[in-house]
Amino acid sequence: MTTAPQHPLSRHFYTMACNNAWANHRLLKACSQLSQEEFVATRTGFFPTIKATLNHILTVDWFYIDALERELRGEVPHPNYRDAFFSVEEPFDTCAALQAEQAKADRRLIEYCRQLRDDTLGRTVTILRTKGPQHDSRTRLLAHLFQHQIHHRGQVHAMLAGTHVAPPQLDDFFCAGDAPLRTADFVELGWTEASIWGE
Repeated sequence: MTTAPQHPLSRHFYTMACNNAWANHRLLKACSQLSQEEFVATRTGFFPTIKATLNHILTVDWFYIDALERELRGEVPHPNYRDAFFSVEEPFDTCAALQAEQAKADRRLIEYCRQLRDDTLGRTVTILRTKGPQHDSRTRLLAHLFQHQIHHRGQVHAMLAGTHVAPPQLDDFFCAGDAPLRTADFVELGWTEASIWGE
């Protein structure tokens, strides 16, 4: 992983993308300890299972990351987004398959955020909706995407509490004093503190 961008707000978006990948890595590592029966069991949540919730996080990530990348390349919004990203509500049946695909999406988002600069954050990203095109700045769309991820990861975290697997801490990413708590994860991800923070 190369050096983080130095512009203050775009750098924050980069660290948020890294936080997202780290949190997914830690959460899905915990979920991988569940049996398949536990993974698909009905539980109390916005979506009825851990499997359904994790699939939802991933398909929505695909949708927004695609829109961000298309705008970056100067392309029009995906004309057939519903079939491309949402035709199958739960495209992956196992946690292992979800882990692999979520990691790919997370790397795409990190690479997107790495190239951002503060003076480009106001550029408009267009996504298609059933009621027509939606136009938002990069800043607003990224903030929404990160909030969506956090919202649904929290639901998986709560559902894990009803299993034999202890829900992992997901708030040990930003503070310098918490670095020892994420060392093992960073080794697994191939990261260093310096590669994230540039310090």
